[in-house]
Formats: sequence, C-alpha cells, structure tokens
Amino acid sequence: MTPSSIRDPQSAIYVHIPFCLRRCTYCAFNTYAGLAHLIPGYVDALRAEMGQAPRVRAHTLYFGGGTPSLLHPEQVGLLVEAVRHHFSLPDDAEISLEANPGTVDLDSLRGLRAAGVSRLSLGVQSAHDDELRLLGRLHTWDQAIEAFHTARRAGFTNINLDFIYGLPGQTLDRWRRTLEAALDLLPEHLSLYALSVEEGTPLERAIATGRLPAPDPDLAAEMYELAEGMLEKAGYAHYEISNWARRPVGAPPPSGRRRSEEVSPSACRHNLTYWRNEPYLGFGAGAASWWAGRRWTNTSHPAEYIARVNRGESPIDEIETIPPRLEMGETMMMGLRLMEGVSDDRFRQRFGVGLADVYGSELTEMQRLGLLIWDGATARLTRRGRLLGNQVFQRFLPDE
Repeated sequence: MTPSSIRDPQSAIYVHIPFCLRRCTYCAFNTYAGLAHLIPGYVDALRAEMGQAPRVRAHTLYFGGGTPSLLHPEQVGLLVEAVRHHFSLPDDAEISLEANPGTVDLDSLRGLRAAGVSRLSLGVQSAHDDELRLLGRLHTWDQAIEAFHTARRAGFTNINLDFIYGLPGQTLDRWRRTLEAALDLLPEHLSLYALSVEEGTPLERAIATGRLPAPDPDLAAEMYELAEGMLEKAGYAHYEISNWARRPVGAPPPSGRRRSEEVSPSACRHNLTYWRNEPYLGFGAGAASWWAGRRWTNTSHPAEYIARVNRGESPIDEIETIPPRLEMGETMMMGLRLMEGVSDDRFRQRFGVGLADVYGSELTEMQRLGLLIWDGATARLTRRGRLLGNQVFQRFLPDE
C-alpha cells in the first residue's frame, strides 16, 4: 500500500469510533450500542494499526462515529499523539471530533481541548424535542444549548452544528424555527442534511408499515431553499451542498470560484479533502482509505477489528483498484458538491486532460438543462442543479 508513486505524500487522517449509547432510528452508519467495554482495547488497536500504515504527512485529523465523545479525553490524547508521531501532523492542524449533547461536560471538553481537539461537531439534528425523540436522539434541545455554551467555556472557537430536515411530518415553519434557534447560537459552521431513509433502519420500517408518513421530497427542497436564504442573510458562506461556514466580519460574499477556505477559515478543511477527492487514510472498524489509486475498507465489527490487529493481521476486508476514468468521475461527482466547482486547470494538472476533453457532451447537456454552469474554466452546479445533484453526478460516472 506504500504510495511510492506520489511525491511528498500528504493525507487527511480519519479515525472511526463506532461506539454509541443507543443507535438512532435513522442511522445506517457502522455503529454499535452496548460495546463500550471494548473501548480501551480498541484505542490500543488503533494505535497499533497506525504504526503499520504508509508513512505520509497528515494535514487534518477527524474523529467520527459513532460517538467519539464516549472516549475519555486521555484516550483521545493518546490517539492524537500517535497521529502526530506516525504522520507528522502539524501543531496547528485542524483536529475535529464529533460529540453528542449529553455525552460531554465542562471537564471532558476542557480535556479534549488539552488533547489538541480544535474543532467540535455537535450532532444536534433538531431544535424540537419531539423530532429528537422521533430520530432516537438521547438529548433535548436544552441539553444541546447547554453543550454548545459549555464548549465555548472550554475554549472551543470553532463549533459545527449538525441538523436534519425533511423529517416525516416536519413542516416548513418548524424547520424555520430550528434554523432561527441554530443561528441564535452563532456557530462557526452549520451542516444541514436532508433525511435519507436507509434500508433496514427502524425509521424505514416505521414508514414502510405506515406508522410514519414518508418524507416529502418537494417539501424538503423548499426547506433547503429556505436554509440557503436564511443562512446567506445571516452571513454564512454556502461552500458545499450541505455545509455553510460563517464569514469573518467584513469578508465579501463568495464569488463561486474562490477556494472554500479563502471564503471562511471555518470551512471544514478535513471534509474538503473528500470533496476534492484527495488522499485520506482511515483507521478503525469499517474505516475507508483512498490512496495511490486504491481504496480499501477495514472489517466492520470492532471486536473482529481488535482481534485481527492483536494477532498482527491486517484489518482490511476489501481492496479496490480505481482506474483513471473512475477517479475522474468521482472527482467530478465530489467536486461538483462544492460551490467552487471543478477547476479545469486543477483537473488538467491531475489527469493530463481538460474537462471538455473527457466530458464535453456531458457538460453541454447539463448546461442545456440548466443544471450546470460551464465557462471553459470551471464547472459548477446551478441553484437548480444543487436540488437535482444526484442526477447530475451520475452523468459523469463511467458505466458499470
């Protein structure tokens, strides 16, 4: 797996923490409830896996889950130290950690700051307690507010809040009130996701049996457009389909071509790696990596992951070679999620050909349909294209 063909390799580092107190009704991620007793051995296995990985220079670190805030701050500190040791993570690197309200207090948040965590992402999801119960969340809106203010007291100056819209029975007015409540807190970053009803989840079963109404896609589109307008007015730069970063005071509105981190320093630099289809290494149960033309994924269950690492075996379950045409398509699919779009210059530098050389007919068709803007230098979605993004993305992926 050593990326010998890449000069001065750099990578984002992702660490998956698959433990939860309880699985949410909509969750299809690789998470497990009732396995907290595995955490000490899991942390040891993560450190061991890092020691076996390709030697690259890291530029960001992200703890995702699951519920990473279930780890003790000292355990997080050990993992940060391991990443710094093995991957030369800079002292000022963005280090993000996802946390659920109700799993943190002032001492734990101060401990996370001392461990090096610089960016906190709180999984709030709604400002209405009945909607939180519908989603299976364990916290209330009051607890979310308390967690946010406690994080400020602990020294966090870069906080993201996650919310979900398009819930069964949710009205436009209730979504408006959630947005108003979120904006009142003045977070540096907001991530707003349309509900995805995943097969096999309790939420999917409730909808299939008629206990809950199916989400209304037209209403969800209205909710998205409402968020765009409210957040723009509140001074947030819309830099990715589902993500907004608060602009510094006095900063100009985004032009659509500038790189996202130039629009706002609060844009998530780690996630920009994914959206630009750049290299990343993932550690832990179910974690995925993308490096030097290959993508690989670890075994999903934390107990099996720990056992393999302890036996000195690879935790990898699947390895896929990504041919150049697929890499190009995935670069388009992910890059078009960004308001900056896909630059012809950067595409040409990476692949040796221009966008029109590979996707001339697709660019023309999507522009004719009003879903894409292509000016010969940059391809980016229109406002309508953002609502129909999946249809656009599919046109750039090679046929199976």
